[in-house]
Amino acid sequence: MAYFDSASSAPLHPVAHEALRAALDEGWADPARLYREGRRARLLLDAAREAAAEAVGCRPDELVFTPSGTYAVHSGIAGSLAGRRRVGAHVVVSAVEHSSVLHAAHTRVVEGDGPAVTEVPVDRTGAVSPSAYAAALRPDTALACLQSANHEVGTVQPVEAVAEACRAAGVPLLVDAAQSLGWGPVNGAWSLLTASAHKWGGPAGVGLLAVRKGVRFAPQGPVDERESGRVPGFGNLPAIVAAAASLRAVRSEAEREAARLRVLVDRIRARVPESVPDVEVVGDPVHRLPHLVTFSCLYVDGETLLHELDRAEFSVSSGSSCTSSTLTPSHVLRAMGVLSEGNVRISLPSGTAEAEVERFLEVLPGVVAGVRERLGVPATAREGGGETAPDAASVVVDALGKLCPIPVIELAKVIGNVPVGGTVTVLSDDEAARLDIPAWCEMRGHEYGGRSGTAFLVRRLV
Repeated sequence: MAYFDSASSAPLHPVAHEALRAALDEGWADPARLYREGRRARLLLDAAREAAAEAVGCRPDELVFTPSGTYAVHSGIAGSLAGRRRVGAHVVVSAVEHSSVLHAAHTRVVEGDGPAVTEVPVDRTGAVSPSAYAAALRPDTALACLQSANHEVGTVQPVEAVAEACRAAGVPLLVDAAQSLGWGPVNGAWSLLTASAHKWGGPAGVGLLAVRKGVRFAPQGPVDERESGRVPGFGNLPAIVAAAASLRAVRSEAEREAARLRVLVDRIRARVPESVPDVEVVGDPVHRLPHLVTFSCLYVDGETLLHELDRAEFSVSSGSSCTSSTLTPSHVLRAMGVLSEGNVRISLPSGTAEAEVERFLEVLPGVVAGVRERLGVPATAREGGGETAPDAASVVVDALGKLCPIPVIELAKVIGNVPVGGTVTVLSDDEAARLDIPAWCEMRGHEYGGRSGTAFLVRRLV
């Protein structure tokens, strides 16, 4: 089985295995106690903190270990807002932040006591504009949040430029570095940083929260004397030791492995559109994580596609609404305005063999073709057709109640029934249609005329 979903959770690094076993024997005691076993545990905790702080690029006394990356995000946002409540309660985030960041920012609005949240839009590659981000900052902005790299499409964000704009405005910047920390430190004048060990090959259940000296921060929730009063309770010391050891190990390998995986990802980015018709590769082609690539396939049911790839022994993930329990596309793809149906995210773990990537590239075209055939996609649609003689200046397609990718398939079937300049109106109440019909028009060379309620207007141009 080829595991291609390290962006969700990376396989446990061998160093993490070794460190975890050793720490289970040596690090079981309470590091706050003064007897021998406690002192031994404290030495392990201090060494882990120093190693993690070195990788992050902060002082050891600025970093605490949390029970998860999500915990780090929520406590970092809550503590920052509480510490700067006299300034205001406004928060600036990018529209493609991880859901934990968006939930933490918006939850306080739902509770009625919190900030107004401004979401800075992104371009079609998934990147924010530093100038647009700076323009969103206000005198009452208490906190700004920006991921270092996107978890779904791999686009690296301009953290340094945004951090400088935040510094000039006197606003602390929290950086979610979950996806990038294993590849290198986050540069720039950030104020807070969060990460999660299982993203780089450490054990699950360990997060990092770094808060620079001088940043106003008031921990919220239960408080005790541990972890500078920011994280209560007895920490999982063996897991913390394994997390720090594996972070140091992956960083020592990062430059060499990044160069190797980037070649494999470039191969996927180039060969998938060549071998599979009607595919959109999304995310920045240059400023991106070295191991991650995402593409979307027209006329494909994402859930079926992932199941078929699993049957072919490939573990991948998706941001498609066709694989979502909410039946809505990923908020990242929606913010980017790109095709969502048939979405596949490939994130190669360290050590991925070239042969596994080659086998994936050989298997994928047949899998996609098989899914399209079962969905009844006509050959003319797959080839960009519409070769039948026009018999009406306009056609209405009733796809109400039908989920992706059916509305787009029905559109493709009838576009050839109108003359060039004629229109097709697609009636669809599927949330994915808001993305997929405009994206289909751009890919097929037709004009998208906009939406009115559940009616989507398409004008044939070719």
